[in-house]
Amino acid sequence: MESQVRGGTRWKRFAVVMVPSVAATAAIGVALAQGALAASFSVSGQEFKVTADELNGKKFTQYGAVDPGYTLSGKQTAHAVAVSSFESATIKNLCQSVVTPDIPFVGTITLKLQAGDSSDAKQQVSADKLYIDIADLKTTGYAQFGNIDIGVAAGDTGNPDKGGKGIGMKGGKEQANGAGFAQQADTAKLVGVQQTAWATTAGTFTLPKLHMSLHSGSGRGVECY
Repeated sequence: MESQVRGGTRWKRFAVVMVPSVAATAAIGVALAQGALAASFSVSGQEFKVTADELNGKKFTQYGAVDPGYTLSGKQTAHAVAVSSFESATIKNLCQSVVTPDIPFVGTITLKLQAGDSSDAKQQVSADKLYIDIADLKTTGYAQFGNIDIGVAAGDTGNPDKGGKGIGMKGGKEQANGAGFAQQADTAKLVGVQQTAWATTAGTFTLPKLHMSLHSGSGRGVECY
């Protein structure tokens, strides 16, 4: 996704993503409000924060990788990440935020995206073929995995019997070690999610009750956490 310059603003810097994860500019936000969005997004040179009351995923895999990217000044860079993938996932009360610091004449701005409803199962965020390049993940509740298999080769995640790239290998620009550590599980449940990530890829995201807003400043009380 190329950065577009309109009126002196690089809109890519305002992109927000998900982890599960979605990237949003003002135009993309309109598309999300109308229903589902299928695409691949990242925030150039920036981590973004994600919280969720609960994430329930099917066909979970995770492996270490190196995610190439660019800094805000345009220099090439790379980040070590843990790629988490889900064949499908539902999310209760999703929040994503990304900070754009030191905008001339404006200052620091935080873009926040909120969607989903914890009390109504029909109003939860949903995604399929979801991949999240995670830098840090913790839960304020717990994580529960069903039928977990730890230590499979990274190149075999999702289909260890046949080898090659299964659901766990998104096959994008990230570089995974085929002999590296990985794990997979039939189901994954994470309660009280707090995470930072560099990029997210998804087949489809559906965000009921979407609310996207801009806030002055950053930190707790402005960002998702």
